[in-house]
Amino acid sequence: MSAELELVERSKGGDLAAFEELVVMHQKKIYNLGYRMMGSEEDACDMTQEAFLKAFKSIRKFNGKSSFGTWVYRIAVNVCIDELRKRKKVKLYPVVHNDNPEGDGSKLIADTEDLPEERIERQETRKQVQRAINRLSEEHRVIIILRDIQGRSYQEIANILGLNIGTVKSRISRARQSLKEELIKQGELKFQDNVKTV
Repeated sequence: MSAELELVERSKGGDLAAFEELVVMHQKKIYNLGYRMMGSEEDACDMTQEAFLKAFKSIRKFNGKSSFGTWVYRIAVNVCIDELRKRKKVKLYPVVHNDNPEGDGSKLIADTEDLPEERIERQETRKQVQRAINRLSEEHRVIIILRDIQGRSYQEIANILGLNIGTVKSRISRARQSLKEELIKQGELKFQDNVKTV
């Protein structure tokens, strides 16, 4: 039995210390998801706390068909989507800044130049891409974050979202197209046909 599975079994028996260990193991990934989905550190903290609270309340329902990490990630995705739907009428345009929880944001735009003006331009591009991601539907936003920002495999995404791989691939394609259209519509980035969106 893996260490994680042992912690899950102890948590099912009401062992709070075991569950706290699970939280420590997965907290950073869940927080990063919350930050990308919600766009602010405060909301990311709230969503992380809510996801783990829901996981703790329903730990006895965890059946082990996926890893605990995938299971809690799926809970976190749903928590974020539910909150975004509640706020649907409010448009959020958070700014991605240098001290964001994922470091310098290099997963969005490759950081290859050292000149200050180029660094500033890349930071502005990251902000523009993040604003465009925030304007996507919840369905497209989560798929872009999981695949293009966090680099998750098709199978991981399928497990997290409860979809088959064919659906995941088609959603990724549609989400990338929507992101590209949003960026072009806003005049924020000019794309060549052969340039990948994120």
